[in-house]
Amino acid sequence: MPASPLLPPAPARPGYDQQQLAAARTRMANERTLLTYVRTSLALLAFGLTLLQLHPGRGKALSYGALVASGTMMLIGWQRFRYHRRQIADCQLPA
Repeated sequence: MPASPLLPPAPARPGYDQQQLAAARTRMANERTLLTYVRTSLALLAFGLTLLQLHPGRGKALSYGALVASGTMMLIGWQRFRYHRRQIADCQLPA
């Protein structure tokens, strides 16, 4: 949003770097997304193990499917986190 010609520009604060704050927000968003993948993976793991305990005969295919999906979800989340972490590090301006 462009500055209004009627208002004076905001004074610069010492020690306040917009680029560093934006990078920190982006890193934290990447970490939150990883935690979301971990949470989903743990929920699938719990579902699969519970189904194995409650219905060992009938729910075997579904429970093993949930366990495989749990591991896959964790792997995808970790790979995505590492990929974006490298992208964020490459975009940093030299200090």
